[in-house]
Amino acid sequence: QVQLMESGGGLVQAGGSLRLSCAASGSTVSFRSMGWYRQAPGKQREPVAVIGSDGITNYADSVLGRFTILRDNAKNTVALQMNMLKPEDTAVYYCNAKPWMGSYWGPGTQVTVSS
Repeated sequence: QVQLMESGGGLVQAGGSLRLSCAASGSTVSFRSMGWYRQAPGKQREPVAVIGSDGITNYADSVLGRFTILRDNAKNTVALQMNMLKPEDTAVYYCNAKPWMGSYWGPGTQVTVSS
């Protein structure tokens, strides 16, 4: 049974940086994709950055050029380097992993950016 766990969230001032990490347990194979989603209060969960097993990445327009997603297929881990953070980035960030079918989610980690 696959479980995901995020780490690295916290409070940071605007313009600062954070690095989120996610580790998958209970799986010995690489996922079709891994990624990061976020949900701010009163808003729907949205994709932030996704990376496929082939290394192809997709970023939300709002984070392009500021965030970088990194994946280690062998370890089934994924990280999100967040630079030049803005208050609008404040949200709960969720790790996601997709096998060919279905989807797994971590419990989320809070990122708060103060202005």
